[in-house]
Amino acid sequence: MVLEHEDVPKRARAFAKPYRVSDGASFRLDDVDPGDTGDLDQDDKERAKDALQTGIDVLAALQDKLYAQDKWAVLAVFQAMDAAGKDGAIKHVMSGVNPQGCEVYSFKAPTSIDLDHDYLWRTHKHVPERGRIGIFNRSYYEEVLVVRVHPELLERAKIPPRLVGKRIWEERYEDIRNHERYLARNGVAFCKFFLHVSKKEQKKRFLARLDDPAKNWKFSASDARERGFWKQYMAAYEEMIRETATEWAPWYVVPADNKWYTRVVVAAALIDTLARLDLAYPTVSDAQRAELAEARRALLEEGGGD
Repeated sequence: MVLEHEDVPKRARAFAKPYRVSDGASFRLDDVDPGDTGDLDQDDKERAKDALQTGIDVLAALQDKLYAQDKWAVLAVFQAMDAAGKDGAIKHVMSGVNPQGCEVYSFKAPTSIDLDHDYLWRTHKHVPERGRIGIFNRSYYEEVLVVRVHPELLERAKIPPRLVGKRIWEERYEDIRNHERYLARNGVAFCKFFLHVSKKEQKKRFLARLDDPAKNWKFSASDARERGFWKQYMAAYEEMIRETATEWAPWYVVPADNKWYTRVVVAAALIDTLARLDLAYPTVSDAQRAELAEARRALLEEGGGD
């Protein structure tokens, strides 16, 4: 699976397309198999790793143009159940990107300061600058996921009671769509991922964390408790994707039972997102070329000392 770099964006678009949801009207989570590996199988794992490395190199080259052009920003949002592989996907796929042009933010439970603001406040202030890639490990979508499954959390949000009506979730979907539309109109390109892991595979990964002392820190009792709300979470994820998948902020529902495949799909989707921006290095004007020529002449005429 060795590809020429110029072929990668086209191949990446085709590879990511089956998982891209830009109109959620007919989306059903049951239609996505968490164990899916497309046309690949376990024997293709090494070939997939080679393709991922090629993708990482191409992603780094695109990010370099993004940074130099300084017009677009890219925001990658990762949502998933615990142990779906968000951290690993971010670590591996972004391993070749210049750290100066990429920032990762992990959003845990809201702080008291967060709760004194609207729920978009804590994420909006971390929207990436032009020329940079921002990664949200969890995001404002928690407000229609964990808060949806545990509506008692709304009481902590200090929202005036008369504003928490029967349409609270529809209103939040509307707010999120408008928020993303606003950012897209200002040059933020979205790439949103739901890493879809099965309940069976999550259990396997939880047990692996418990059996490995080096991974014990990754597990908490609350992780196991949340498994009791699996059906509620799946319903919340499905509705979230149905209501917030748009052309300007599509979702990629990525099978996550096989980490090697998850990472290839994530890389392909990010490459496609960047490739759609028609990135290029800034053009140098004639006046600037003359200045560069003069600088070159001056450097060549310098003496041989340091």
